[in-house]
Amino acid sequence: MATVSRPDKRPANPQFSSGPCAKRPGWSLEALSDAALGRSHRAKLGKSKLAKAIDDTREVLGVPADYRIGIVPASDTGAVEMAMWSLLGERGVDMVAWESFGAGWVTDAVKQLKLSDARTIKAGYGEIVDFAKVDFDRDVVFTWNGTTSGVRVPNGDAIPADRKGLTICDATSAAFAQDLPYDKLDVVTFSWQKVLGGEAAHGMLILSPRAVERLLSYKPAWPLPKIFRLTSGGKLIEGIFKGETINTPSMLCVEDYLDALDWAKRIGGLAELKRRADANLSVIERFVDANPWIGFLAEDKAIRSNTSVCLTFTDPAVAGASDEVQQAFAKGVAARLEKEGVALDIGAYRDAPAGLRIWCGATVETADVEALMPWLAYAFEAEKAELATKAA
Repeated sequence: MATVSRPDKRPANPQFSSGPCAKRPGWSLEALSDAALGRSHRAKLGKSKLAKAIDDTREVLGVPADYRIGIVPASDTGAVEMAMWSLLGERGVDMVAWESFGAGWVTDAVKQLKLSDARTIKAGYGEIVDFAKVDFDRDVVFTWNGTTSGVRVPNGDAIPADRKGLTICDATSAAFAQDLPYDKLDVVTFSWQKVLGGEAAHGMLILSPRAVERLLSYKPAWPLPKIFRLTSGGKLIEGIFKGETINTPSMLCVEDYLDALDWAKRIGGLAELKRRADANLSVIERFVDANPWIGFLAEDKAIRSNTSVCLTFTDPAVAGASDEVQQAFAKGVAARLEKEGVALDIGAYRDAPAGLRIWCGATVETADVEALMPWLAYAFEAEKAELATKAA
């Protein structure tokens, strides 16, 4: 590899974190000036803003009219666990996992809920499972986009329309950047801090009519905490899906989410959000094709995420080293980029293989991804030279 000179051009925005993610282009605190601060979320103003957040979510994502959308506590984690605690146990469940968060849902089902009929189907980082092995007459819990592994489900073709079970889909790093086939999904969850760059702590729960039917016909054997309860007296708590949240939301965060949704509508909706994420991924794909020392954790392009892009160092001097050395090398590259102020928070997730994770969601400008690529080469060569010095 020829000596790489220190690049002159820098990303205008060095924020490539996978969550909380970069704010939308042009964002400033002025965007929050109309927040309903100091007001009750149950007052007319607060409820109207929460209801608008639900309505705008439906509009931008194209959620069917007969699907319920609710704002729930504890980010995507709260939304997924609310669904699992409320819906699972009526029949057997296939727990499908290929990265850290999916593995967490397996733990909840097996060790916390202690479900007697729970099958676990797993794939390694950078891969997804063979969906032919999944039984959709059972309930199925899975992530659509592996935030920590850089993979995604390419489509919903493997999910039968006449399935007997429910599909519970953690879509937190997929919503607003990828197509979600709602007719194949009975529960969809995500959080505000991913593709639209909103603030944390609030989750979104989308329920199909089939999921609602399960809620009304099935009562779990275990007690449900208040923040998980979606029914009362055998009836759906409809207020949750009209902006009457279970616990007190941050109206500042609500305002921020409304601003992000407004931006999404202004630039062209879901089609443009997907285009922006795809364009960002394409920049990295071209860079990887031109540089044999780096590769994608998801080698199969058909399942490669366009949001959480995970990279590994394939140079023999690094790839052939011990896991400890590989981890130290990757952390060294990430630290150099942060010190230069060109890329913040792009180290691989703590449970994932050594490498980098560059967020390419819709709030990231393609020009910034392009400006970052030469810096990757610069930091890699500098770290490799240091590795060689240590070895000598």
